[in-house]
Amino acid sequence: MEKLSRNSRVVAITKILTENPNKVIGLNKFSDLLNAAKSTISEDIVIVREILEKLEMGKVETIAGAAGGIKYIPGIENESRKKFAEDLCEMLKDESRIIPGNFIYMTDLMYNPQIISKAGVILSSVFCNKEVDYVVTVETKGIPLAYEVARNLGIPLVIIRRDNKVTEGSTVTINYVSGTSGRIQQMSLSKKSMKAKSKCIFIDDFLRGGGTAEGIKDLLKEFESELIGIGVLVDNISVAQKRVDDYISIVELKHLGESKNLEVKPSNLIFE
Repeated sequence: MEKLSRNSRVVAITKILTENPNKVIGLNKFSDLLNAAKSTISEDIVIVREILEKLEMGKVETIAGAAGGIKYIPGIENESRKKFAEDLCEMLKDESRIIPGNFIYMTDLMYNPQIISKAGVILSSVFCNKEVDYVVTVETKGIPLAYEVARNLGIPLVIIRRDNKVTEGSTVTINYVSGTSGRIQQMSLSKKSMKAKSKCIFIDDFLRGGGTAEGIKDLLKEFESELIGIGVLVDNISVAQKRVDDYISIVELKHLGESKNLEVKPSNLIFE
């Protein structure tokens, strides 16, 4: 391979890092791929690190040791976080989103790549300093957001199902109480889905009463694992007494009685 200019190498390194968040990449890989000495690659990485940090797009960490290298941790500047949350609030204030049963229609938001990718960076940045083995979510609307968080953290996504699937093999199934309706429901997880004694975070689109999150806590205990964090796009603060209290959200929503008025604001927790 012919020698590349520094600008070309910087572009290539940036692309590789941002496409592999939270994955340790050794200098040998860059050296072989870009046909450059390690010392030259090290100088290029300094430039990449300075640019990403200056633009508040994340940071590049150096991992020492024989198996070391560098890894990219996605981030987003605080002003961009606030702008994103404010724009999301405006979209959620639309009274036409209230559908029969007093549910809030959010499907269009949860399957919008631009919205979910930014929300994924915001939530993953909260958990990036924790030792997390898996991101868990419940089918179906929370999957895109949970996937983005898992991708940014560089860890697997585990999907908990509402019912058993023969394709999942042997499963563990539990009953839990819905935090919204108070009804008994079920959730199940394949025994092959995760290793025992794992640390997990639960990511979802909407938090109402917290019954699902509480159920996931109980389900993970069957795998000798624990839930160490919860992150959601929208927190319904109309439900005052939740079954969980240790969670973070990007926006808070309050449905004002039987009317179609919604109060929506950025969550203070995400900007602390």
